[in-house]
Amino acid sequence: MEWTKKQFSILAIVAVTSFMGTFLISSVNIALPAIEKSFSLNAVTLSWVITSFLLATAMFLLPVGRWGDMSGIRRLFKVGVVIFTLSSLACGFVQDGLWLIIFRYIQGFGAAFTSTTGPAILVSAFLPKYRGQVLGISVSAVYLGLAFGPFAGGFLTQYLGWRSIFFVASGLGLLTTLIAFLFLGNDEASPHQAKKIDLKGTLFYMLGLVALVYGSSRIPHLSGWMLMGGGTLALVIFWLFERKSAFPVIDTRLFTQNRLFAFSNLAALINYSATFAIVFLMSLYLQKIQGLSPRYAGIVLIAQPAMMAIFSPIAGRLSDHLQPRYLTTIGMTMCTLGLAAFSQLSLTTPIWLIVLLLLWVGLGFALFSSPNMNTIMSSVNKTQYGLASGTAATMRVVGQITSMTIATLFFAGFIGSNAIESVSPGQFLKAVKWGFVSFAFISSAGIYFSYNRGKVNRE
Repeated sequence: MEWTKKQFSILAIVAVTSFMGTFLISSVNIALPAIEKSFSLNAVTLSWVITSFLLATAMFLLPVGRWGDMSGIRRLFKVGVVIFTLSSLACGFVQDGLWLIIFRYIQGFGAAFTSTTGPAILVSAFLPKYRGQVLGISVSAVYLGLAFGPFAGGFLTQYLGWRSIFFVASGLGLLTTLIAFLFLGNDEASPHQAKKIDLKGTLFYMLGLVALVYGSSRIPHLSGWMLMGGGTLALVIFWLFERKSAFPVIDTRLFTQNRLFAFSNLAALINYSATFAIVFLMSLYLQKIQGLSPRYAGIVLIAQPAMMAIFSPIAGRLSDHLQPRYLTTIGMTMCTLGLAAFSQLSLTTPIWLIVLLLLWVGLGFALFSSPNMNTIMSSVNKTQYGLASGTAATMRVVGQITSMTIATLFFAGFIGSNAIESVSPGQFLKAVKWGFVSFAFISSAGIYFSYNRGKVNRE
């Protein structure tokens, strides 16, 4: 292996940051019942503890990716780590559910900086022949965070309270901040970078996302449908602005003229839309229906991300030698079958079967994710790494928001404004069942885009 000490340092910094973000997401999922009791939140409001983080991340990923290409990706990475660390600390001290949601939003803002610049930093620091391997390691760190989060979150919640999760996250953030400022280095000046950015369209993009997500929590009220319709219209206006802008936030030609880039991003959007809410729904199911403690629920949920962490580097390395579309298609098919099986959960589903399904979906996701990211970053030239990374991260987070929005829609329809702990098991299981049926249907569409994207040019 021909890597330098600086390359190892960069890989370690990006990997640690990737771990930190997903560790917090997955550990907070386990703590949701405790947070619900602490602040007396209903089911829909509780979902905003997760959704506010994702919404902020989605809103700022694209402009930050474009900004990074213009002003320097390493500098923005450092800014993001600082924001994430301070907001994590603030979350640990809040005394009101609304303030927790607000600081979670600020956390998501900081995460947007690191999520969009991390992969771009990696691909700019390594030769193309190592691209799949290092991206696979970074993705593996993401899944290690997802794997360790439920166990650690369950343990911390049960013995130290849910606030301790945010204190641990802020400690990790402080460590990452120190490492980044010491070893990441500075950006190289590029005289060819554009110095302007048109933010008119971006405003419609942000407003559209907010309207869609908030509108979903208002359904079935008329205001909810009106907000979702307005949000959809705003996103269409954003796309029209970007097509005509001389300095767009996103180059729409990458979607209209680059089939490999477009289909790979659509496959990522579909995959995350179908799979992200698994941990959210299963955390509540295991604690409400199966009666598990937060700690034991966390142990069960380790199964899925553990498989992701183990096999993502292997899949990433394979994608340097095989055409990634074969791996991603197999992975998407496995996810679809697993989601369909989850729709059959009942009061008496054995734990061993749940673990088996989580392992199956985890392996499918590992086969999809690293090769898909390798394809996206290999489909553009190096002056567009920040944009491609930001677009891929946007697809991921918008998919995660979509997944949570679908789960919220079914909660609103079957549970309404009631607290989850107060509804009957039958009502809860209906919401879970139809959520997973929807996810399986969405995932099946991703099989088409995974296979028909085309071939990666190795030259």
